[in-house]
Amino acid sequence: MTISPTAVPSLEWRTEWKALAALVALFAAFYFLPESSARLDGALIEAVQLAAWYAREHVLLCLIPAFYIAGAISVFLSQRSVMKYLGPRAPKPLAYGVASVSGTILAVCSCTVLPLFGGIYRMGAGLGPATAFLYSGPAINVLAIALTARVLGWQLGLARAIGAIGFAALIGLGMQFLFRREETARAATWGFDQPADEEPAHTLGQNVLFFGSLVAILVFANWGRPAADGVWMFIWSIRWWLTALSAAALAVMLVRWFGLSVGKLALVVVPVAVLAILFRESPVAAFAAGSVGLSIVLAREGGELGAWFKESWQFAKQIVPLLFIGVLVAGFLLGRPGHEGMIPSQWIASSVGGNSIVAIFIASFAGALMYFATLTEVPILQGLIGAGMGEGPALALLLSGPSLSLPSILVIAGMVGWKKTLAYVGLVVLAAMSAGIVYGWLS
Repeated sequence: MTISPTAVPSLEWRTEWKALAALVALFAAFYFLPESSARLDGALIEAVQLAAWYAREHVLLCLIPAFYIAGAISVFLSQRSVMKYLGPRAPKPLAYGVASVSGTILAVCSCTVLPLFGGIYRMGAGLGPATAFLYSGPAINVLAIALTARVLGWQLGLARAIGAIGFAALIGLGMQFLFRREETARAATWGFDQPADEEPAHTLGQNVLFFGSLVAILVFANWGRPAADGVWMFIWSIRWWLTALSAAALAVMLVRWFGLSVGKLALVVVPVAVLAILFRESPVAAFAAGSVGLSIVLAREGGELGAWFKESWQFAKQIVPLLFIGVLVAGFLLGRPGHEGMIPSQWIASSVGGNSIVAIFIASFAGALMYFATLTEVPILQGLIGAGMGEGPALALLLSGPSLSLPSILVIAGMVGWKKTLAYVGLVVLAAMSAGIVYGWLS
């Protein structure tokens, strides 16, 4: 049988060039990969080490509570309430005020805030208020700002506070303006999940206490040790007691208001109590047992409790793989604090000296890619300043670094698309640059 040439579909290279470019890049990367290189070997080790550190320090204590909060937002908060306070048609002072204050209370890192951002955006929050919340959570951290003022000087601490608070709203407004047509179309498609005259399943007070207990578990379990004595140190010293009290309050509410049986709750509480007694110095095992036990119990429930676990699990499936890919790439390229990746740290240190616009841009852009756990940006910046970093680049890095990272960029793109993600990254870098230029000129 002879096949006519006209019967064979032609290959349109105009539509296939992206796939071709990706294959060529992959081939070239492995073809020219050095077989023996100390820097390459070290970068690979750094990638694995950073991922291991992230798994130990952030997944259990940060992400799992965040997933549960995000799932609870999707199930227990009415769409009407979210749109009333954070929707695209909500009064701007109210929407951006609520978004900024909510993010400030959480005081989480750039990765932990992602499930919460996804939760409110999925429930109908406008892009502007949602991105204001996304920025304010990691950026407006009261403890981090206080530590900045104490270690790096009150001028830099004050500049960080003013910049972070002001930019949360400005970045949100910028996103709302850039994508105003899409947001208008999106708002037109949203309805309300319940009629105005339908009574909600839980009262406002019950929801406030329920979400308050979840947020308290997240905040106290991750309370970082401050540099000096005082009220912050006192809270740190009793953080696990506060976490336990918050968890106990949550357990009572699950029984009284959500219908969870005492017998099923006991299957979670008893192992937690035993592990807490056996491992008093390190309650992480008890925390892990509580997380696993609650997941198993909720997964077997119906109704709103089962829906809560289902929504939380959906966020976990979407976010965790992208986060670990981003952490591996970040560790490979930049390494951990104090360690080398493929990009030599002296390149970055030598590029941010003085207060030139180029130095400030490099600091802003590098900060947007680097991963900073909560409070770690201060000692890292202290070392860079000691190596000659200028005041302007220092502030720029403080304003872009905690709010963004390569792992978080990948996840945000998976939620809202690359177009909106790149716009958000550009606005954060531009805002950080602007503040760095002004501060460098004044200092």
